[in-house]
Amino acid sequence: MGKEANPIPQGKYVPATRFGQLIYTAGMTPRKNGVLMMEGKLGQAANLEDYREAVVQAAKNALTAARNKLNEGEALAQILSITVYVNAEADFTGQSKLADMASEYFCEELGEAGVGSRAAVGVASLPGNAPVEISIVAAAQ
Repeated sequence: MGKEANPIPQGKYVPATRFGQLIYTAGMTPRKNGVLMMEGKLGQAANLEDYREAVVQAAKNALTAARNKLNEGEALAQILSITVYVNAEADFTGQSKLADMASEYFCEELGEAGVGSRAAVGVASLPGNAPVEISIVAAAQ
């Protein structure tokens, strides 16, 4: 089975870098083939389930970028850290619930190795008006 194509960078950066056994991904927005699948800022009245697909796509992009840094015969041993940035209004407090959606995806893909430390942060804006951006740090083995 071949590697899945890396997410298309939206600027002068690489999707992931590796140093030793550590893999760091760029912040990934919910893009498919370089096209943002959803835009917008979340407010207090937001239905979080409406954003699940976007969160999962951003998480998938991060995981794909990390997996593409693996050498033949290696696997991701552990997600060490997850950072979830949410494009949010000042009154929005559901950042951790959206981050849970990303964590659930990583666990579906990697089992217990998908559980890492995590930060969920509300920000005033994100590139392209994306609703979410996710980056991970993972260990290869």
